[in-house]
Amino acid sequence: MQWTSRQPFVPPSILDRALLRRAALRYAAHGWAVTPGAYLTGHRFDCGRSGCTITGCHPALDSWAAAAGDDPARIAAWWRRHPYTVLLTTGGAFDVLEVPANLGRQGPDTGPVAVTAAGRWMFLVRTGDPLRPELEQRLDVIRHGTGSWIPAPPSRMPEGPVRWEVSPGRAQWRLPSSEEVQEKLVAALGPARPAGAFPVPRQLSTFRRAA
Repeated sequence: MQWTSRQPFVPPSILDRALLRRAALRYAAHGWAVTPGAYLTGHRFDCGRSGCTITGCHPALDSWAAAAGDDPARIAAWWRRHPYTVLLTTGGAFDVLEVPANLGRQGPDTGPVAVTAAGRWMFLVRTGDPLRPELEQRLDVIRHGTGSWIPAPPSRMPEGPVRWEVSPGRAQWRLPSSEEVQEKLVAALGPARPAGAFPVPRQLSTFRRAA
């Protein structure tokens, strides 16, 4: 019998699906609610729903908020056939502060921080606190709370994969207070602008709700 060191070919879609499923199960094991999102096919996202015209990242299920959860059997079933984007729902286990890179790079690293290839930084924080006025007036800062979601690593966006700048494991799965993170972000803004100054134009988030 002749032995070979060559590994059997595994289609990329199967590898992606296994990687995404593993990540989704890991998040769920720590109580983070997961729901499947549309996945990239070419330059647009496909959710599999007949007649869906949304081309950007969006939930793959009509009743995604109700279906989201941490049940491992359901999660394994979702990723059995398609490499769905891993979406984490917000407003339950955590809120998310999404900011542009120039602020994100100066923010704290005391909790999980995800970054998109398009340059959006997402700070996972404890729930409940609204945006401070200095951040609320900015059109490039978004607070994701109840009824919202973010794509989680290793999901792919058109610009590239979402990655962890500070992984949940490095942060020991602990979440900082929103007040703590916002204080650092406000400090990064520098001197306050004069009253009536034109607000910073919104950098459209990949995660603006299309569905």
